[in-house]
Amino acid sequence: MSGAGGQPPQRVPTLTEVVTWPESSSGNPAVAPPAETLHAEAPNSEADVVGTAMLHALMVNEEQITQRVLTELQRQVELMLEYRLREVLTPLLTRATDNLIRDARTELASTLRDLVARAVAQEIARHRSR
Repeated sequence: MSGAGGQPPQRVPTLTEVVTWPESSSGNPAVAPPAETLHAEAPNSEADVVGTAMLHALMVNEEQITQRVLTELQRQVELMLEYRLREVLTPLLTRATDNLIRDARTELASTLRDLVARAVAQEIARHRSR
């Protein structure tokens, strides 16, 4: 960045120094200095109090934004976790259920065969004893 007319500045101001801006040669109004330099002359002024209040409000607002983002992120993570668990567990549970049903049917069939065999044996024994 060069000074007016393409010449380098003769001296560089400090951050706390108020700088007046010369009007440009193109007729455009001068650019206003940053707000920080306007308040540098009068520490503990009303502007400093307002600035401190605004900074505090920004910090509170940042905390609220952070909390909202974390809440939304947690909701999305929970939904994604539930979706992925369902996606992974559905085939596993289906296979486990199928195996359980098959084993239960096998056991039930075996038990029914034993019961029928006993009932037939008892009936045959009763007919022979007559």
